[in-house]
Formats: sequence, C-alpha cells, structure tokens
Amino acid sequence: MKRLLVALVLLFTLLSAGPAFAADEPDDRIVLSGPVLIDRDETAQDVVVLDGDVVVRGTVRGDIIVVDGDVTIRGNVRGDVVTISGTAMLGRRARIGGDLVYFDDKPVVSDGAKVSGETNKFDGGEIAGVGGAFALGFWLAVSLSLLVLGLLLLLLAPRAGDAIARTRKARWGASIGVGLLAIIVLPILAVVACISILGLPFGIGLLLALFPLYAIAYATAAFAIGRLILKNSRIPAFIVGLLILRLLALIPIVGGLFGLLAVIFGLGLLFVTLFRARSA
Repeated sequence: MKRLLVALVLLFTLLSAGPAFAADEPDDRIVLSGPVLIDRDETAQDVVVLDGDVVVRGTVRGDIIVVDGDVTIRGNVRGDVVTISGTAMLGRRARIGGDLVYFDDKPVVSDGAKVSGETNKFDGGEIAGVGGAFALGFWLAVSLSLLVLGLLLLLLAPRAGDAIARTRKARWGASIGVGLLAIIVLPILAVVACISILGLPFGIGLLLALFPLYAIAYATAAFAIGRLILKNSRIPAFIVGLLILRLLALIPIVGGLFGLLAVIFGLGLLFVTLFRARSA
C-alpha cells in the first residue's frame, strides 16, 4: 500500500493540468469531482478520482485510485485498483493485472473475473502502526485545520498566493536552502533571546509564533505543489496540493519526514517571496 500512496503523489506531482478539474494529458484521467468512463476501444493511463464513480469497459494501462465512489470494471486494468470509500464491482470479463485493495466495502467479483495480484482489505491500523483510530482522528483533525487555514489565507491575501505561485521552479532549490536555514536559526534565535531580560519578550513571542508559522509554511508548500497541477487556480490548487501532502503523511515514519520537508520548503518560499517583493 505504501507503493500505491507514493505512486499517487508522484502522479499528481509530475502531471500538469489545463482545465480546472482534470489533467491535460490525454491518457490520464484525474478528476476532483465527477464520473469517469473508459468506454470500449478507449485506453487510459492512470485514473484518479476524488469524488465520483468510475466505469471501465476499455483498457487502463496504469492504476485506478478512487477516494469516494464505486468502480465498475468490465474491461482490462493492468495496474492496481484501490477503493477507499466505495465498492469495486468486477464483471465476468474484468481483468486486473495488479492488486485489488479496498478500505471499506468488499469488492463484488463475478465468476470469470481475474485478479492477477492480491485482493486485500487495507487495515486502518496500518496507517500509524499503533492507536489506529486515534491516529486517524488526529490526521483528520490536522488535515481539516490546515484546509481551513489555507482557505482563509487565500481569501484574505489572494495576491500573496499569486506572488508565491510566480516563484519559478529554478528558485525552488534556493527556497529549500533558505527554509532549512530558517527552521534551524529561528528556534535558536528565540532561545538565545530568552537568556536576557530585554530579549525575553521577543524570545517568548518568537517561540509562540513558530507553530503557526510552520502551519502557514505547510499550507504554502501545499499551494505551490497544487499549482503544478492546476496552474490557473488558487483554491482548487491548494486543495489538491494539501491532499498530496496529507496522503504522504499516512505513510508510517516516512510521512513525518515528508511533513518536515514540506515545512522547510514552505518557509523558504515565504522568505524568498518576501525578499523578492522588497527588492521589487
């Protein structure tokens, strides 16, 4: 399952989108909301749907991942099929070359259908290893909080979002370097300031500001990643970018590392954008 989550992230990151809710690559079907039909004599690469049903009568060369919706397969899928909240229904001519993974509802498999890989239910306890229910609830709470924070920032400061989006990919390396420096220097500066009486208020204030600053940096990274896919949008791009980062957070141990990298990247983007605005 880890491989599938990583594959989803790579798919979102590498593809770019023209329309607001779908990729512009003709062989890929990436949809935020709405049904997807791969009809007879049609071929698709990867199919990723957040909210909607998928019907496959033709051929899918890659994977199918559906977050909320049913998947009906009467054709050929060469990769994996993953349903999170929905049911996978396989007709008698259905062929799946990879694994069939489901979170909630058990797949309905007709006689004659063939799954070359394994058919497994993903145990929610695997998400965090221990305290699965608590960990999942915490993950949802953090995700919703970041969603609200990012939406507020974009609604209150849309021009700031546009300025971040204008940061060229060539400067992303510099942004990561600046972010790494900031995440190291800022806590040290706050602790050093607390040593003296005059600097104590500043040090305490800086320490208290670090957590919301890191949250804003995380949301900034989500927005920048989302703009790789939905180039001419704000809120939809942020939602897609946040989904990518929060899916990465589900991976045990490694998910925390991705979160740290997102904060570093977001901090760097914030400071680079601020420096660019001052120099302009």
